[in-house]
Amino acid sequence: MTEITGKYADFEGLRERAIALRREGLSRRQIRDRLFIHNNDILNRLLEGEPPPEWTKRPNAKDDLRERARELRLQGLTYDQIQLELGCSKGSISLWVRDLPKPERQRTREEASAIARRGWEVTMRRREEERRRTKEAATGEIGTLSDRELFLLGVGLYWAEGAKAKPHRPQERVDFINSDPHMIQVYLAWLRLLGVSADRLRFHVAIHDSANVAAAERFWAELTGAAPSAFGKTTLKKHNPRTNRKNVGEDYRGCLLVRVQQGADLYRRIEGWWYGIVLSAHQPGQSNRT
Repeated sequence: MTEITGKYADFEGLRERAIALRREGLSRRQIRDRLFIHNNDILNRLLEGEPPPEWTKRPNAKDDLRERARELRLQGLTYDQIQLELGCSKGSISLWVRDLPKPERQRTREEASAIARRGWEVTMRRREEERRRTKEAATGEIGTLSDRELFLLGVGLYWAEGAKAKPHRPQERVDFINSDPHMIQVYLAWLRLLGVSADRLRFHVAIHDSANVAAAERFWAELTGAAPSAFGKTTLKKHNPRTNRKNVGEDYRGCLLVRVQQGADLYRRIEGWWYGIVLSAHQPGQSNRT
C-alpha cells in the first residue's frame, strides 16, 4: 500500500474533495485531473465506498427484456416472434423461457422462415445500435490528451508499428508505415510533440497497381498537408488476380510510409523510452492501475 506523504499528507481533506466531486457526477479520470492525483492507489483509497455516477455505467436492460419475453411466451408467441418484438437473440430468449410451455405451431414453414428473417434483421439493427452507443460512450471517456499521455501513446504506437533495429539489420531508422489514416494523424501529432520539424519528414505511398494510385496519392498529400517535394516515388505492388484481396474499392488508399530523416538519435531515444515503459509496468503496485 502506498504511503501517504508529501502532497497527499492531508488525506482526509483530499478525500472530502474527491467524494464531493464524485457526488457531483465526475468520473475517476475527471477527479484525477481536477485534483492532480496521479497515483491510482491513492485515488482508489480516496474514492473507497463511493459508487460511480450513473452516466459512467453501461446500460443494462436484460431484466426488463427477460420479463417481457416471458410474458410474450405465455401469450403463445414463438422464439421468432419474440425476437421480432424485442430485438434480442433467440439464444437469450431460449434461456429465459425454456421452463414455459411450448406453443402449438399455427403457421406454415414459409411463414415461420419469413418471421425468422425479420427477427434477425431487428436483432442486427439492435446490435449495431449497441455498438454505436458503446463506441460513443468510450470516445467520451478519453477527453483531452495531456502532452505526457500523447508522448507515452506515441512510444507504444511506434514500437508496435514502426521499424526496429534487428541483429541481422542494425539500422537505426525512424520509419512508420500504416494504412489507417487516423493512426498516421496520431503519429504525426506525436512527432510534432517531440519537436520533429516538417522539413525532416519524407513520405512514400505503397499501393497495389490495380488501385486508383493517383487518388491515393492525393488523399495522403491532403491528410498530411505535406508539400509535393516531401513525397518520394510511390511503390506499386503487383496485383495477383488469383488472390481474393479484401482491400479494394474507393476506400482503399494503400499504406503511407513516414520517414524521419537523420533519425538515428531519435530511434535510440524511442527504444530507451519503450524499455522505460516496460520496466515501469513491472514495478510493484502496477496491478492497482486502472
